[in-house]
Amino acid sequence: MSRAFVKESEGQELDDLPERVVSPHRNFVTPEGLAQIDAHLARLDAEATEARASGDRSSLARVERDRRYWFQRRATAEVVAATGASDVVRFGSRVMLGTDEGTQVEFRIVGEDESDPGRGLISYVSPLAAQLLGCRVGERVSFRNGEAELVAVR
Repeated sequence: MSRAFVKESEGQELDDLPERVVSPHRNFVTPEGLAQIDAHLARLDAEATEARASGDRSSLARVERDRRYWFQRRATAEVVAATGASDVVRFGSRVMLGTDEGTQVEFRIVGEDESDPGRGLISYVSPLAAQLLGCRVGERVSFRNGEAELVAVR
């Protein structure tokens, strides 16, 4: 008989939930990033309690998988505090780039889990951040389809 139309057991579905991939890079985080990890864990604790109470095994499996990921990220977090004023781009720096088109774009270099390019937060392992780390005002980097000049570091 073909297995195409046979329903898998619910336990099998739970076993098939893949683990979240943990980055091989060092887990540098800003103080805000550490707070975000703690918030994720608190939210997941509440979700786990709710899933247990309702008997939702599928949700509980997902929540437990996510908790394992965030516990690992919390355990390996290396908080990098702001170093104050500097003319060199470092982890946590806010940088302003001037593009060849005459526009300016601001980014902050943060940890992998706190990155959100749409909000100007880029991971320190991203190609752009890798170019910027160690740069000084006036240096140029590849950006989009051209180049940009580093005009400010905060």
